[in-house]
Amino acid sequence: MTGAQPADIILRSARRSEAGAIAKVMRASLSSFEWMPVVHTPEEDFAFIRDIVLPGQQVAVAEAGERIVGFIAVSGDWVEQLYLDPAWTGQGIGSRLLMEATAGLPSIKLHCFQANTGARRFYELHGFRAEAFGDGTTNEEGLPDILYVRSC
Repeated sequence: MTGAQPADIILRSARRSEAGAIAKVMRASLSSFEWMPVVHTPEEDFAFIRDIVLPGQQVAVAEAGERIVGFIAVSGDWVEQLYLDPAWTGQGIGSRLLMEATAGLPSIKLHCFQANTGARRFYELHGFRAEAFGDGTTNEEGLPDILYVRSC
């Protein structure tokens, strides 16, 4: 981690040219979980961010200095992606991304893996309720998940 403090983190809209940096944050986050299977190559991660996430979703990044340390992608009332560089978790950055990206939405939905206890705690602290539990047959990782909903 750099010398930046949470207050020094800038939230802003993502640029298409940042697909590589955003994909690296996503991969670093996913790789930090021992239970997470690797189902994509770094090249596939980059293509996913470049070709699907950035053009089709509202994406905001958290920037420390010149470095992207987190991002959120929202599509309609769905939080599609929310990832932080593991070295930057626990500093309120995810909360800031979530609150700013979903401000004004009357209802917000997202999926979270059941094994991701840290994310589950985070979402529940932010008012999300578990609405349904899946067995993993509807996601490519094959992991049991949870549909979370927050109504404002």
